[in-house]
Amino acid sequence: MTTATQLQRPSAENIYADELSHLKQWDSHHCPPGWQMSPLAVEKFILGDRKLSIEKKIVAPREVIGRIIIGLATNRGAMLVGEPGTAKSWLSELLCAAISNQSTLTIQGGAIEQVTQLLYSWNEALLQTEGPSLAALRPGPIYQGMKQGKLVRFEEIARCTPALQDAILSILSERMILVPELSGADGILYAREGFNIVATSNSLDEGVNVMSAALKRRLNFETVRPIAKVEDEIGVIYRESKKMLVQSGVPLEPDIRIIEVLATIFHELRNGCSLSGRSTDRLASTVMSTAEAVAVAHAMGVYAYYYRDSEMQAADMVHFLVGAALKDNETDRRRMKHYFETEVANKKGPIWKEVLNSIDLL
Repeated sequence: MTTATQLQRPSAENIYADELSHLKQWDSHHCPPGWQMSPLAVEKFILGDRKLSIEKKIVAPREVIGRIIIGLATNRGAMLVGEPGTAKSWLSELLCAAISNQSTLTIQGGAIEQVTQLLYSWNEALLQTEGPSLAALRPGPIYQGMKQGKLVRFEEIARCTPALQDAILSILSERMILVPELSGADGILYAREGFNIVATSNSLDEGVNVMSAALKRRLNFETVRPIAKVEDEIGVIYRESKKMLVQSGVPLEPDIRIIEVLATIFHELRNGCSLSGRSTDRLASTVMSTAEAVAVAHAMGVYAYYYRDSEMQAADMVHFLVGAALKDNETDRRRMKHYFETEVANKKGPIWKEVLNSIDLL
């Protein structure tokens, strides 16, 4: 059960502290300058290794993860692009935890408007009484990452204004920050080994600013795609919803039969094709991502614990699909109802029948 002192969302380096410690002890391979472990150990941390008792944390092609890791080792920033819910942010957090043992140096591109928010600002009280000094300087995530030699996560980098993108471009090119208010050596911060940027961008909602070609050249682009195999998606939904239920103080094991049905619905609606090869409706504005499926499974588990005597019921699935997946789009609601009438109605098994019986909620 949860207590008042537990964290709702610990960082990856805290969640997997034991695994990171174990990998460091095991790791005898070469480490890039400033990294806490080798590229091979970073890959094992992310993709898992049964022999080393390392949990698989993301479903992605090994070659994609390898390219991202090696790109960061060559001092080119990483740019993770993909649809919402494909675990881009989670992957960036895992990379930072494994390489720098810190994933909390984070910038939200849509939330910053000035260069001072990106690099550094000043303690106005000290600035007025003592003048410009290192003591009065308030370092931002980029400044801290460069000074400490650590990775910085940059969420939705494409939403930054051109002026902010130019500032990032300068940092990735020159690897230094000029502080004109300070004199001498204090006026220049050179990046230490290990510093780099892991950026993400939503391919469906890029914002109003187009990323400059010059900034694109400083980043290695990798597309993080939805999970291809429904079997893998079932495993992810089960594992992640189970973790979230524990964090919610709900001692309930997700019903794997219901998870299988949930994963199939999301998989078919996302791909516009049933598992048997039939063409199905594809939702227009709703992203049927694995993350949304996990949210539905989590909600069903919490509801079962408080309202169903700890028994997940398939009949409740549509109720939470409406809120977690469909949002407020009436067109997609009609398309999902048509999918239920043409596809779910033909599925075999009692779980599918229970789900179909709740079609009126759509």
